[in-house]
Amino acid sequence: MTEPRFEYGVSLYSYTGEYGVTMTLDDCVEDVADLGATGLEILGEAHVQDYPNPPAAWIDAWFARLERYGLTPTCYGSWVDTRRFGGRPMTVDEAVWQLETDIRLAATLGFRFVRPKLGVVTSDLEPDPVWEPATERVLDLAAEKGIVICPEIHWPSVIRSKVVDDYLAFIERTGTEHFGLLMDTGVFQTRMHHRRGGVASRLGEGSARPPEVPVVPVSDLEDVLDHVVHVQAKFYEIDDDLRDQYIPWAEFLEIILRRGWSGYLSSEYEGDYGVGRAADQLRRQHALIRRLVTPA
Repeated sequence: MTEPRFEYGVSLYSYTGEYGVTMTLDDCVEDVADLGATGLEILGEAHVQDYPNPPAAWIDAWFARLERYGLTPTCYGSWVDTRRFGGRPMTVDEAVWQLETDIRLAATLGFRFVRPKLGVVTSDLEPDPVWEPATERVLDLAAEKGIVICPEIHWPSVIRSKVVDDYLAFIERTGTEHFGLLMDTGVFQTRMHHRRGGVASRLGEGSARPPEVPVVPVSDLEDVLDHVVHVQAKFYEIDDDLRDQYIPWAEFLEIILRRGWSGYLSSEYEGDYGVGRAADQLRRQHALIRRLVTPA
């Protein structure tokens, strides 16, 4: 395989089962650095003290922490809750305010990418129509702050879909360099992971899922890779032999290496919870990827 141009990161979402329970923010960040990653992804509402107005002391501690561990802020997760107001939809002005708030905070904390998560209106995660006018209105601010807005392509969306077509059409129409795609590798899952203690479901079944969701060929990534600015390397389980029965990593890595894609693979563990489990699984995933990309 070609020498990789991408870098390794971790989303703090990976520690959801332990963050605030058995691990502090410092514990999580230290673990990310310890496993050899250099990129750090967070969720604004979850990980920033007194969001959206963290005290100056917290911001100073944030940068001191990054310097201490040699970490780079990568992607900041924003939540644009279009169902916040009971009985009525979110207005464009309200969506703009939320996006502006998170763009400014992300820039203050040194992030380059903002992933806005919006309420959806279809079973394949088509975002609320407010996304387009609101996003267009904040493009100038994003440019001023050096931010790229990147909505997430997340299962059960598929790459060849109206969701993605609309995002690509937005890029074409506006000509902006401050809007791109975030690819969640869960899109390529070949079977559904059954979290222990959770609701069991399978691809194509389950009342909480669309009736039919095709397995997305990894080759579809070729269609959109030029617009992918960040990757959430979603995974559920790496076994003792460093095998993943859910995500076809060899196929995915072959494409991004051949195409010379540069950016962060930001590991996002979404498997079973348990003390120490995220830390262990993150190390397994990084070992798996490194083994696949290291020439024999």
